[in-house]
Amino acid sequence: MQHVFVLNHDKKPLSPCKPERARKLLDAGRAAVYRMHPFTLIMNDQISAGPSPEFVLKFDPGSKTTGIAIVRNDKEGPVVVWGAELSHKGYMITVSLLKRKAIRRGRRNRNTRYRRPKFSAGIAATSARPAGWVAPSIRSRLKNMEAWFIKLFNLCPISSLATEVVRFDMQLMENAEISGVEYQQGELAGYEVREYLLEKFDHKCAYCKAKDCPLEIEHITPKSRGGSNRVANLTLACNSCNQRKGSQTAAEFGHPSVQALAKEPLKDAAAVNIIRWKIYEMLQCTGLPVEFGSGGRTKFNRIRQGYPKAHWIDAACVGESGASVYVPLSLKPLSINAVGRGGRQATRVNKYGFPIAKAKDKRKRANGFATGDVVRIDIPKGKWAGTHIGRVTAGSSREARVADVPRLSIPKAATVKVLQYNDGYRYG
Repeated sequence: MQHVFVLNHDKKPLSPCKPERARKLLDAGRAAVYRMHPFTLIMNDQISAGPSPEFVLKFDPGSKTTGIAIVRNDKEGPVVVWGAELSHKGYMITVSLLKRKAIRRGRRNRNTRYRRPKFSAGIAATSARPAGWVAPSIRSRLKNMEAWFIKLFNLCPISSLATEVVRFDMQLMENAEISGVEYQQGELAGYEVREYLLEKFDHKCAYCKAKDCPLEIEHITPKSRGGSNRVANLTLACNSCNQRKGSQTAAEFGHPSVQALAKEPLKDAAAVNIIRWKIYEMLQCTGLPVEFGSGGRTKFNRIRQGYPKAHWIDAACVGESGASVYVPLSLKPLSINAVGRGGRQATRVNKYGFPIAKAKDKRKRANGFATGDVVRIDIPKGKWAGTHIGRVTAGSSREARVADVPRLSIPKAATVKVLQYNDGYRYG
């Protein structure tokens, strides 16, 4: 199981402890629960922080999910003591912006009421963007990473950091002259090339679209016909297609689109690389030592050690320090989903952009509870007698309702305890 974070009486981080030790502290009354997610204890008595081992906070940034791992450097070697997988809402933000854009354009074409364009036709929209501007979907991912870095930095004595800065080491792929069996073996350049090609061709054979089968790196224009080892001349093929293609080019084999696809830039990877470099710049501002690596090296380290594919395990294998790290089989990562703290849309509209409801109530607090708080309610009698756990929704009638239990308002006679205040995330 994961280690438990511990704070001293002054809320300064101590070394995380095992769950067995945490139970003893709670049973003895020496500690109390400070936070449910991630589970954290706070000491009731004064205790001085003694010498502690080094803890490394590692990130594996991704477009949809980011892996997080805390590694403790022991005398026996690095050991993972805590892990999490953070799911972003960047795709939801992109969809919402596109919907808003379509509604506004539709209203302008109909000459109905709309918000006038922010920029005139002769001025580019980018001219008013500040330096370092990033798209809202990317900014959301960066804010999530920044928030969790601050959370974990306040819960654990972090001494150094590590993160992936690029998905693929493009320079290594361009300069490495590798051929033949080296593509399938343990050379780092081969892992960079294979990871890039798997991402570009969606883990499928470029010719028959077969999936979940062994894929071989294959030359679009064979070397016997003057083809090179450059990445733009490489693709993935199953063994059957590779043998049938022989010394033909992809166009002669009946697949001219493969060559065009191989030359196109990988836009998703470029966007992820932007995120990772921004995170690297953010971590450098902390003043702590920062280690960085590429996605190919991470995969190389994970496969060499025989670990399954998981974002938090990839985070533990980042960089040169991830070449030898112990991941306990009993450790289960914390699932974190970014959901935000509510929308700002004043009223709902139909598919044509016309309002269909009155302006919604902007109240987010009722009876001392905020929307999104997780509470435990003990109701002594009545229809809902018993114990209920759920998230609070602040209604327009100044009542706090439990969203997970339909039609349940918090009665005055109930005993309510907040288990987790709303922080914009949901935990699994």
